[in-house]
Amino acid sequence: MAKINLLQPHVADLIAAGEVVERPGSVVKELLENSIDAGARNVTLEIRDGGMTYIRVTDDGFGMTPEDAGIAFTRHATSKLKSERDLEAIGTLGFRGEALAAIAAVSRIEMMTRERGAPDGIRIVLEAGDILEMGPWGCPEGTTIIVRDLFYNTPARLKFMKSDKAEGSNCVFAALCCALGRPEVSLRCIKDGKEEFFSPGDGRMDSCIYSLLGRDMAANMLECHSSDGAVSVRGYVSLPHAGRGNRSAQYFFCNGRYIKSKTLQAALEQAYKNSMMTGRFPCCVLYIEMSFAAVDVNVHPTKREVKFSGEKRVFDAVYYAALSALSSDGNTAEIRLSGSTQAVLGQKSSDFRGHSPVSKPGAPAQQAGKAPPPRAEESPFRAPLREEERGYQISIPIPRKEPSEQALAGPLTPEKQERALPPESGEKPFGDGFRIVGEVLNTYIIVEQGDALTLIDKHAAHERIIFDSLKAQPGELMSQGLILPATFSPGAEDMELLFENGELLAQLGFEIEPYGEDTVVIRAVPADTDGDPVPTLEEILEKLRAGRAGDASGLRDRLLQTIACKAAIKAGRRSEPAELESLAGRVMSGEVKYCPHGRPVAVTLTRKELDREFKRI
Repeated sequence: MAKINLLQPHVADLIAAGEVVERPGSVVKELLENSIDAGARNVTLEIRDGGMTYIRVTDDGFGMTPEDAGIAFTRHATSKLKSERDLEAIGTLGFRGEALAAIAAVSRIEMMTRERGAPDGIRIVLEAGDILEMGPWGCPEGTTIIVRDLFYNTPARLKFMKSDKAEGSNCVFAALCCALGRPEVSLRCIKDGKEEFFSPGDGRMDSCIYSLLGRDMAANMLECHSSDGAVSVRGYVSLPHAGRGNRSAQYFFCNGRYIKSKTLQAALEQAYKNSMMTGRFPCCVLYIEMSFAAVDVNVHPTKREVKFSGEKRVFDAVYYAALSALSSDGNTAEIRLSGSTQAVLGQKSSDFRGHSPVSKPGAPAQQAGKAPPPRAEESPFRAPLREEERGYQISIPIPRKEPSEQALAGPLTPEKQERALPPESGEKPFGDGFRIVGEVLNTYIIVEQGDALTLIDKHAAHERIIFDSLKAQPGELMSQGLILPATFSPGAEDMELLFENGELLAQLGFEIEPYGEDTVVIRAVPADTDGDPVPTLEEILEKLRAGRAGDASGLRDRLLQTIACKAAIKAGRRSEPAELESLAGRVMSGEVKYCPHGRPVAVTLTRKELDREFKRI
């Protein structure tokens, strides 16, 4: 009996569709790229229910003749390639001839198209790739494609889809990347009846960034450019202080195509070396132009991964473009738009995309463009911290010490002074059988006990103390109101994460409210934390993104670790003696052994080990 079977065409089409159409965002990407390749200058995208039930793309491109429309949904049918030589220099976004066939195989499709100058258009209705209806139709020049009931005939794929909010956010992100890559195309995105964004299509990178990524990000960008003849780079990079906690705001485009490239990421971040804090990442919108033959876009079905024939040359072009912007005099270049452009963008201060607040219901939305006013009922308020207090906010019990014998004995006599420790030595007796010698490198506490020397990582020890304190609190963590609320403008996907996890964030002590179109205002943070809450929230969002499939209890612990890390004493900052005493006491008693991430908080060297290092034994 034969073991090798020839698959039926329908089954083969479903398998092929799985490579191209991973989720609704894949459909949005392919359809928008087809519109751009068709010469459209105005494109409208509309999605409902995360794109699972309805995706509509309307453009004013070239349109199709009835003959072309009849074969457009056939596998390997494309207008962008004619021979194998065309593969050597691909200048269009699409080229495989698989997108429409793959989408049609797993959905119900309706297409209306009319070629420019033609008297009539044509309408085609398909289901699972089969044409059910086809005939003349009155429609404007261009093409409209409606995709309904995605994956209705592939339940195995359907059950792996995420929530409508998550899938809708991915669709918006796919559309945003298409719009950023082509500033000359006006793209309007509508989700569940509400406009998400609108790009003016005036061909200007600055107005495109302003309209799609927001005013705050645009105001902290520097224009950059470089060219060596073969590779040209232009665009915008962020000021060092405006970095983010992840790489979600790095947008790279090669010949108008949005791509992901570790080479380009490394080049950009190398330019910021020694200018940006560790754990922060620069933002950018960079357009790389090079010969079509010098880049291979045919290495992955989604076409987002590419290979360069000259990796070093591309690396250098991006590196020097960013470096020249950072080292330019002034470093104050920012995106400013004329009044007419701002009017086109239609900046609004409405109800935060129509979503409910992240925090407790009933919180009013704020007007964009105004500083968020502190609320009179916020409590408790904290006085501004002295510089030496910053970074050390968790209350650690400090043992009260009785007056020493020396203090009771009165002033030191010359004889007593000879026996006393010099003040500059920093030595401090403490506890049973050990003493604090001092602090080195503003990071480690030196403790002597018996015939051993212990080095304590004060940040790791303090982080563990905070983590244990937070984890021990049942239910919601205590919050503290901010005297000056902080604003935060995440990307579209992170915004959806905020909504999905609003209840969890409230349990962790955050109070977050909508603030204009694409911004939230942080009014309260977990008690005993200090500093800018935005980096903390960015790291929490990064963990939420990575832990969507994880268990709830493990996710909560990871979020508490982030909060504890941000609240703990920072390495490199000098600590007061009382702080060192309290931390050393908790560690030397055995109460604190490991930081929340599993790193040891202390290292002990015995006298024998030290003698061995000095060749005494």
